[in-house]
Amino acid sequence: MVAALNPIALRLGGLEIHWYGVIIAFGVMLAVYLASTEAKRRNVNEDHILNLVLWALPFALIGARIYYVVFEWPYYSAHPSEIIAIWHGGIAIYGALIASAIVFIVYCRVKDLSIWLILDIAAPTVMLAQAIGRWGNFMNQEAFGQITKLSFLRELHLPEWISQQMLIGGHYRMPTFLFESAWNLTGFIIIMSIRHHAKWFQQGEIFLTYVLWYSFGRFFVEGMRTDSLYLGAGIRVSQLVSIILFVCAAALFIYRRRQQSSPWYMEGNLNAAINNKE
Repeated sequence: MVAALNPIALRLGGLEIHWYGVIIAFGVMLAVYLASTEAKRRNVNEDHILNLVLWALPFALIGARIYYVVFEWPYYSAHPSEIIAIWHGGIAIYGALIASAIVFIVYCRVKDLSIWLILDIAAPTVMLAQAIGRWGNFMNQEAFGQITKLSFLRELHLPEWISQQMLIGGHYRMPTFLFESAWNLTGFIIIMSIRHHAKWFQQGEIFLTYVLWYSFGRFFVEGMRTDSLYLGAGIRVSQLVSIILFVCAAALFIYRRRQQSSPWYMEGNLNAAINNKE
């Protein structure tokens, strides 16, 4: 039997650097690089991408924590000192995404940028960062699914080190982290492959496609997980949020396309392009 992978990447004296943090940081840096590169192509100053990341990251962490605490309030109301103890675990990706979206909207309003264009630029790279970030969950042996058998994991043709890392608490578990990572990576590849086709996407539609893709996949993956947050009567919070987001994104996509009032994504920041020509 192979021992579980060490979640600690490096120890410097009393400081421990976890693989979770290393992997998340790598995903964010790659996303920033790709988004900055695309921003220049769409006539958006890349400094805006860096500024957005600097603003969004702390609020994303706060949002992820608030989201988790709200739906685990019976515990945290009895242990209020644990509310800020994020190092004990307990964050939710939907909370981070919602908080980040709010930061993006406010920043774009203040800087007089096209909200839809900025969201379009960022969305595929966020999906890639999510795909990478799930491997941080893998290193921590979290975000797993129901009990299964080693034979099932081997039928998936997974490397043995992945299968053995799914041995948690004496039982092999469904690698739901991998399912979501693969789903997000597939979505990233598809969107990156088609987003530069002329007159395929109006501004805002790449972001809405991301919401549709992610929420659809997350709904099914969430149904296999064993660490879900619940909203009474066995309703999984993330599944409910996924349904709401999917329906709203689909309705907005159809409504905006019928209006035909938005510029095409490939036109980018029209005001900057005109100024540059002048």
